[in-house]
Amino acid sequence: AGLRGALPLRQRPAPRSGIIRGRPDLPAPGRPDESRGAAAEGPARVPTALDPNVPARYSRAMPSDPLTELAAEVVACRRCPRLVEWREEAASNPPARFAGERYWARPLPGFGDPKARVLVVGLAPAAHGGNRTGRLFTGDRSGDFLFASLHRTGFANRSTSLAVDDGLTLLDLYLSAVVRCAPPENKPLPEERASCLPYLVRELRLLPDVRVVVALGSFAWDGAIRALRDLGHQASPKPAFGHLEEARVGPYALLGSYHPSQQNTFTGRLTPPMLDAAMLRARRLAYA
Repeated sequence: AGLRGALPLRQRPAPRSGIIRGRPDLPAPGRPDESRGAAAEGPARVPTALDPNVPARYSRAMPSDPLTELAAEVVACRRCPRLVEWREEAASNPPARFAGERYWARPLPGFGDPKARVLVVGLAPAAHGGNRTGRLFTGDRSGDFLFASLHRTGFANRSTSLAVDDGLTLLDLYLSAVVRCAPPENKPLPEERASCLPYLVRELRLLPDVRVVVALGSFAWDGAIRALRDLGHQASPKPAFGHLEEARVGPYALLGSYHPSQQNTFTGRLTPPMLDAAMLRARRLAYA
């Protein structure tokens, strides 16, 4: 009940693969895109929010809503040199299964329903998942596990998330992350978290209907608490993370879930029924 249409991020041109080492402003020509011909390749600057290579919905030069304007800032961000280097290195050295694909290789904004009551927060994009496809939790095993659950529990119109133009729509849910670039070994540094956290704070401000924040893993739990603190909502004493642990932080219900990483899902620490239980609990809290 009360589910609203989503605001998926679509119509984004495929990112180029390959970065010229030592010139972070220039992507390498990369491999020819066979579907468009070799002429589609060639030097181009890494986009900024004003660059015509950035998707139109991310350009500040066009009329847009505040969430889209924030997305443009996120996409243009180069605050953390280590993360910029790593996301671009991952694009220039893809594993064999992704050889020839164009990588997004830029930061990832949140996406979903702008009227959402539930905000799901992850750790960061995967080097060959979201960093490749251009959308959080898209194109990797963690995303497969997450979106299957979101579909079963009524938060998504489909059970898979493969590409930005796959027709996925989120219903009454917005998906975000504490860190917006893929970090080496999936371990952001404290200063990188601090640089990214204002984006999450601003997303929360721009999502006035959110009542529940679901943190996927302890890193997201800590990041969510920090973001809510920056909004003026203090949790004291600091609640401990755990699966299905709950805490009231100002007007928000904070709900914990184990992260759908392969380490957790392959070992059975997180099972489909466990994640479904967390998402169904989030729905109940959102309409309490």
